[in-house]
Formats: sequence, C-alpha cells, structure tokens
Amino acid sequence: MIQGTGSDVGKSLIVAGLCRAFARRGMAVRPFKPQNMSNNAAVTADGGEIGRAQALQARAAGVPPSVHMNPILLKPEAEAGSQVVVQGKRLGSLTARGYMAARARLMPQVLESFHSLAREADLVLVEGAGSPAEVNLRAGDIANMGFAELADLPVVLVADIHRGGVIASLVGTATVIRPEEKARVRGYLINKMRGDPTLFTDGVSIIGNHTGWPCFGIVPHFPDAARLPAEDAMALDTGPRANKGDGHIVVAVPRFSRIANFDDLDPLALESSVSVVFVAPGTPLPADADMILLPGSKSTLGDLAFLRAQGWDIDLAAHVRRGGYVLGLCGGYQMLGRMLRDPQGVDGLPGEMPGLCLLDVDTTMTDDKSLEVVTGRHLPSGCPLTGYEMHMGRTAGPDAARPLVMIDEPGGPPRPDGARSADGRIEGCYVHGLFTTDALRRVYLARLGAASGPELDYGATVERVLNDLADLLSGTLDIDALLAVTEPVR
Repeated sequence: MIQGTGSDVGKSLIVAGLCRAFARRGMAVRPFKPQNMSNNAAVTADGGEIGRAQALQARAAGVPPSVHMNPILLKPEAEAGSQVVVQGKRLGSLTARGYMAARARLMPQVLESFHSLAREADLVLVEGAGSPAEVNLRAGDIANMGFAELADLPVVLVADIHRGGVIASLVGTATVIRPEEKARVRGYLINKMRGDPTLFTDGVSIIGNHTGWPCFGIVPHFPDAARLPAEDAMALDTGPRANKGDGHIVVAVPRFSRIANFDDLDPLALESSVSVVFVAPGTPLPADADMILLPGSKSTLGDLAFLRAQGWDIDLAAHVRRGGYVLGLCGGYQMLGRMLRDPQGVDGLPGEMPGLCLLDVDTTMTDDKSLEVVTGRHLPSGCPLTGYEMHMGRTAGPDAARPLVMIDEPGGPPRPDGARSADGRIEGCYVHGLFTTDALRRVYLARLGAASGPELDYGATVERVLNDLADLLSGTLDIDALLAVTEPVR
C-alpha cells in the first residue's frame, strides 16, 4: 500500500508509474484505492464510475478499468457533503459527518472489491488517500492504516520534498501513528526532487535515525506529469494546469466551485496552437478568447449561481455578441439552456434557476444517472467520436432538434445528444472526452483558425509519458527492494 505524508504528494502518479514498470516485467498488476474524493471520474465498461486516477493507473497496468479499483468514490457537491458512489453506483448524498458514521458499514464491499482484484493479479498496488498522520480521523478509517490493517498490507510512504518540510512530514508521521502502524511501514520514497539528490544524503540519515525506515529512492520532479489526467481540482491551483500552453488560440474555461472532469481539456492543452486558460473566481473571462468552454460540474445549480456571482454571465454574453464560440459539456451544457430544475435535489440543493438562455432547451434533474462509454458521430463534421456519458438530468427543447452528436446504440438506431444554436456558434452535449478523438479535435482547431502543423496523437502521448514515468521510477527507485516487501494476500 502506497500512502502519503499528505495530500497531493504524488501518490497517484507513483502508483501509475509502478503499475507500468511492473507490468513491463510481465506481471499482472491491478491498482486499487479504497476511498477516493474527486469530481474527476471515469466510466468503466460495465457501466460504473471510478476516480480518474484509477482509470489512468489501469491503463498503465494494461487492463480495462473496473469498478472494483475504486469501490468508494466521494464527489463533493457542497462544502459539507458529497455524492457517495459505491462499487460504481450512486448510493446517495451524505454530509461529511454522515459519511463518517456510515463508512465502517461499507468496509465489506471495499474488501470484496480488493479480493476480487487480488484473485486475478500477481500484484495489487493500493493507494491511500490524504495521510495516515490525520489521526483524528483514524476511528473507522478505510482509506489508509485502517484498510492496511484489515487487509494486512505492508506500507510504503511517499513524501513531497518540493513543498518543504519533508523531514518533519516523515518523522511527524512516525511520531503520531500507532506503534503497530509504524511497524507496518517498510520504508519511504522522496518525490518531486529538483536538483542534486546527493544533497539530501544527510536528510535520509536523519529520517532513518528518527524512524528506522529505509529510503527506497529519490524521484526527480517529472514535469510531464501535467500531460496526464489529473486526479482532482488541486491540480488547478498551481503548476501548468493553472494556465496551459502559449498558443495563439485561447480557450477560456471558467473554474467552477465544483468543476468536474476538467481533463476534457487535456488534449486541447497539448496542442501547440492552443492556450487553455482556467479562469479563477474573481477574474473576468478574457476578452480575446476564441472559445469559452463551460466544463462539467458536480453541482450544476450551485455552479450556475457561482458563475453569475463572478460576473461571468456578462462576460459570456459579450463574447457571444463579438461572434465567439461557446461549448458546454455536461453540466456546462445544462447551464446554457433557458431553465434548470432540480426538484429532488439530486445534484445538490433542490430548486430551479433560469439558465444562460444561449440555447433554447430546458433541463430537469432526475434520480437516474447515465453512465456509459459511447461511440458515435459528430454531426456538423461527420467525424467519428468516442467518449463517455456521466450525468443526471434530461434536456429537451427546440435547439435539441439540431443535435451536436449521434450516439451509437447496440441493436438499435443511433440516438441524438446535445443541441446547437441556429448559427452553430453555441453548442452543448453530454459526451465527455470529445477532444481525445484526434480527428474531431482537429475539426475544432480548424474552426477556431489553427494553422496546420504537426498532428498530435493524444493516445500515443499518454502512452509515451507513462513509459517515461516507468523509466524514471525504475532508474531512481530500488524496484526490487519494493517488490521484496510485498506479501501474499491473506
């Protein structure tokens, strides 16, 4: 089990790289995260949803993503509550305190998923959440030491040297966790090192003297991590994702308070001609934007109110008057309509609100959730597409008579999805992942005025980065020593 001394220390990336490194040795590897909190999610082939990071780790391991790889997914809807997804299916919404009381009852399903993976694998790499040093949350824990104890797993800690205080984070963790938990830790690795790793030789000695733990290696900063899908919105706070690219085509993305599945933008951001700008709250949408993309949201009504509170509705209206393009995906598509209703509060607080009135459609939230990997066709261009749907709600109205895409239906006629304005400048649909289809992405780039240039193969780029990451870990970590501390699942 890979645990961290804190959030965002790089656990997900380390697990992905190790999945690829061990898979290249011919091992059957499976990633597993008992509990994840993220609004970046992926749809599995069996119609469930898991954290985006676990889907990437599955890809690194060379296997299809499964609901068992992330049996509990928490999707924040409000400051004090989240939608709870168990083994891929929506259980309902709980407050933070309500989930704390309920999580022990979910442990049997978590263990069921873990053992399901273990039966088909030579190696299961388990990722913790947050940190075991959060000992105030230890009672009923299923994300870190609580799970490691029940599954009887050895633990390796990841610490981030870039944020500073790495010695204190490791020594502090050893100090506050229980003695039997400290004994479960087999060692640690240092992540995100910039500069000469030999300068930390004394640091390794100091940590060893205080904890007794060996160091499995020091991993250098890996800038290409920004080319891989991010686990959650923390990636938007700093680094390349805060403002990606320096191309002449500007795609502006308002950063909603509950932004979801913003990895929809990753393929665009890798294009040399594009600059993807995530617009922070309190900042106007850029007047020079060629396209404004409204992304997914985990609380569409709440984020529609949030959008208006920033004045982004005024900026958006001005962008449309200037002849700019607007694309709404999933929750962003729902916001573009005339009215948004959530009578049962299935996507946050119950209520209704006028939309942005840029498309003549209305949306009503419903309790059933659409989770499906899809193929189809982009109607304006005729280009094939692949993607996935992950939404609650039904959208209909006159502009839906001009759908944006047609979705293949096995054994039946294709079904329309989305809507377009009469002039084609305002579009929306429920399909995520449109831009991962290289040909379709180039259609949009040409529409926005991109000059022809080197054609990006997005899938090949992700594969190359995963291989480079595995090479980096294989060259800087003692992979054989890591493998030696693994133990048979009991």
